[in-house]
Amino acid sequence: MAEVDVFSALANPVRREILMQLRMGPRAVNDLARGFDLGRPAVSEHLQVLRKARLVREEPRGRERYYHLDPRPLSEVDEWLTTFTRYWKTRLAALEDLLNEEGKK
Repeated sequence: MAEVDVFSALANPVRREILMQLRMGPRAVNDLARGFDLGRPAVSEHLQVLRKARLVREEPRGRERYYHLDPRPLSEVDEWLTTFTRYWKTRLAALEDLLNEEGKK
């Protein structure tokens, strides 16, 4: 099974919401599906994308499958965002300095 890029997995709002729900703990597919205006098969497809991206892991319990959040791949996203955070902090500090100088005049 081919891996899915973490960024493409996170691009979908349904998958992001599934991850938010899984922050509270493992959930069965049926429980997750109740929170969406989607059928269980559609939620299952989203979970498979998240599984391929290694953002969730699957645990069979009897007839149901429970999904657990695995946040480790999110470190790649954090590293990517850090570059932009530094950029904007620098830009905003420069703007603040400029406004302070203008206010002194």
